[in-house]
Amino acid sequence: MNRHTRRQLLTLAALTGALALGAGTASATAAPAWTETGTSYVNSLTGSQGLASRADGSLVQRGLASVPLDLRIAGWTHIGDPDVADGYTFDAYQGGDDATRKMFAATAPDGKRTTYEHALDGGELLNNSFASVSPDGQWLVSGEWGTMKRLQVFPTPVLNTSAPAPGANLPQAGQITLDMSVENIQGCDFTDATHLLCSSDDAAKEVLGVALDRPLDGKPVTGHVTTVFAIPQRSVCSGTFEAEGIDYDAARGTLRVAVVPPSPCLVTTAVVAYKHS
Repeated sequence: MNRHTRRQLLTLAALTGALALGAGTASATAAPAWTETGTSYVNSLTGSQGLASRADGSLVQRGLASVPLDLRIAGWTHIGDPDVADGYTFDAYQGGDDATRKMFAATAPDGKRTTYEHALDGGELLNNSFASVSPDGQWLVSGEWGTMKRLQVFPTPVLNTSAPAPGANLPQAGQITLDMSVENIQGCDFTDATHLLCSSDDAAKEVLGVALDRPLDGKPVTGHVTTVFAIPQRSVCSGTFEAEGIDYDAARGTLRVAVVPPSPCLVTTAVVAYKHS
């Protein structure tokens, strides 16, 4: 939910389970390349921000309550859409409106967590919406908020030998320059070395495709943006939906997109699944 996180989640947490999402009047049709296969529902406190698939097919899910207490005390109050690579879980964190740094956390298979901070560069927004690792494990892609024509790229902590040790500033590598503006990107995931799918919380609530002119190599890359499909907006509650995280499970060919319904149904997040047709 980034900077516009709806605080009603905390006060409405007790209602979870009491409100059920039902069939609504608004339904978006997926593009021919993707076929919707089902929808599951998760507690928004632990699953509204995003999800990532492990090698065994199980899911890592993140919500407002997923921020560990020690990190929250340290000022890292928002967690974004995660990713899993080589058994490590990568999380994107941001602080408050006066933050001058953002942070990525790498959690090893044994549960040990290591944090890596990045001091904001000139013109860089404090938002840290997601973490997405390239298929070769070497590059971590993230994004800011609002209307942007770029995605940020960092050497992947732990997996890229050029990444600094914990405690040193994690620098940006060559950015992805987009050929058109995108709005409120909540998450991206690679489908292969040169293609990403991203969830956009713009007015249309849609999944966008980004085709890179070559695999990431730490140097500037251009990305061609296309609209792939609109995210379904179905609920017994009426109002504004919020597109959230996205995950592509390459081993199983399953794409999942999270969407939070309007209040008071926002206590439950819908995860819509697709298969490539």
